[in-house]
Amino acid sequence: MERLLTGLRAAAEPTRLRLLALCAHSELTVTELTQILSQSQPRVSRHLKLLCEAGLLDRFREGTWAFYRLAEDSSCAYLARTLIDLIPEDDPALARDLERLQRIKEARARAAAEYFRANAESWDEIRAMYVADADLEQAMLDAAGDRRIDDFLDIGTGTGRILEVFGPRVRRGLGVDLSHEMLRVARANLEKAGLRHCQVRQGDMYNLSLDSANFDLAVIHHVLHFAEDPRQVIAEAGRVLRPGGQLVIADFAPHAQEFLRDEHQHRWLGFDEAEVSRWCLAAGLEPGPARRLDGSHLNVLLWRARRPNRSGRGAAAARSIQET
Repeated sequence: MERLLTGLRAAAEPTRLRLLALCAHSELTVTELTQILSQSQPRVSRHLKLLCEAGLLDRFREGTWAFYRLAEDSSCAYLARTLIDLIPEDDPALARDLERLQRIKEARARAAAEYFRANAESWDEIRAMYVADADLEQAMLDAAGDRRIDDFLDIGTGTGRILEVFGPRVRRGLGVDLSHEMLRVARANLEKAGLRHCQVRQGDMYNLSLDSANFDLAVIHHVLHFAEDPRQVIAEAGRVLRPGGQLVIADFAPHAQEFLRDEHQHRWLGFDEAEVSRWCLAAGLEPGPARRLDGSHLNVLLWRARRPNRSGRGAAAARSIQET
């Protein structure tokens, strides 16, 4: 009961209630919230601190920035959502806040579009060499199957495209990427798609700041060829999967396009089917056969692996791999 009372006391102030409503619509920084509320940064920061301590908001860092979002997993998350639903839709203060929030979203979108335009030429050059995006995305959806997906993880999310593809099929989606610029693009794309149940975080794919056994499906889409240690990326993906959870990997088959290494920072020129399967086994996963999608110059392989419901053949195989 004390936790509930703390949450009610924290929300029982006009500015803090407005902050809750804003953070229910978007992930926002202190600077952005200050602009919307027309209040000083120290004052807004104090309000945010109280809301976070009460479990009504989540705070997460991305480099030197800090973002705030309505809490999802705390004991007061339901209280936060309930209080927001009780605010009248025609409330004048909320209407002004949401109007200013929309201007901030539009500015984000313009910045993201400019970044994408500056880099799109090189991306399009590579895309033209392999299977059409729509065909690969459908193949990935097929690989995931029709099972229920409560918690979805996109490792190396980039522009957030895979979150957009899987968003309608998941209860909650999370994309992780090290690049702040790419995350800015992803946030704008998710806002445009209306996928409020999907979010992105800055994070290291070699050392995910996520609890173990927390996701039903993880995807690694055209990321491994940039990785110094692809095996470790797969190991981290396997760690965060729940028993019965699946990993779907899409990447290039072996090729000889050296310009991708020289001009586009590809660390690896594709992967052999058996190689990635061995890495999945070493991560305690049970890999299935890879699917090949042929392109004009580059072919794509699609791997699917599953974490066993309990230790057994998959874990024994992993130990055998590690001992050899």
